[in-house]
Amino acid sequence: VPNLQGPRYVSPAPNGGFVVSEECGDVKVFTSSRKLLCSLSSKYGHRFGNPAGVCVDVDGSVLVADEQRHTVHLFPERGAPICLVSAGLRRPAGIACSSFGHLFVADAGENCIKVFKYRVRPP
Repeated sequence: VPNLQGPRYVSPAPNGGFVVSEECGDVKVFTSSRKLLCSLSSKYGHRFGNPAGVCVDVDGSVLVADEQRHTVHLFPERGAPICLVSAGLRRPAGIACSSFGHLFVADAGENCIKVFKYRVRPP
């Protein structure tokens, strides 16, 4: 996949596609055929500081850790972005989510992994 602006983190998506965070402050979603599906900045009108870790949950929502803003946002396929974590992170880097609704955040600023529950509905 050419023409990315400083690709940082990548995650597979359930539909065979993938998500990439870029140093320039954007996150892009690609289809299984490696075609650009959307830019989260454009689609949601969201301004990232420094997007880092990305993952996609079982509902197809994209989760993004923002190192500069010290947050984690969830971008649903439909609807507005939701800030899942807005406090307690010094430098969120890599993230992962489980099918049981847990969000794992590697906090490079505190040298630890933080675990959050973000889904109420069972898988």
